[in-house]
Amino acid sequence: MKRAARQRWLLLATVAVLLGLALWQWQRDASHANGALTTLDPAAISHISLALPDAATLHYEKRSDGHWWRTDGTAHRAADDDRLRDLADIAGARVLSWRPLGDFEPAKIGLAPPQAILTLDGQTLAFGVNAVPGPQRYVRVGERVALVSARYMPRSPEIRTTELH
Repeated sequence: MKRAARQRWLLLATVAVLLGLALWQWQRDASHANGALTTLDPAAISHISLALPDAATLHYEKRSDGHWWRTDGTAHRAADDDRLRDLADIAGARVLSWRPLGDFEPAKIGLAPPQAILTLDGQTLAFGVNAVPGPQRYVRVGERVALVSARYMPRSPEIRTTELH
């Protein structure tokens, strides 16, 4: 076999090995992924309830016109559809890690009582305090506790952005 042919075969073998390693790594990463906070599709969510400390629970419904309406008391259109979309998007928040609820003392991580309770189409998410390792927050989902980015902490859609500054 000539030298040039040997080099081509060696190059092809190297490329094949690298592709195999990349595929293996991709499959390994996919199998170890923690997934999203819920299995709900954020765009399909049609009912949101938000309970914050020292405030009445807020209830919202997405109507057929695509707009959010506040439904506690006399129904009226919500002031800011984007803020409610942000709340619905929490359903798809990327989880950094999952642990069983039994691994924690709920009061120590702010889940007894929770800092906020967000209910999306019947799926309840209870938010605790910020975690020690960084800007992350504990979230109870059923009998498990997720660690998610602190940016997913729900805020009241009734507070205008200018009031926060």
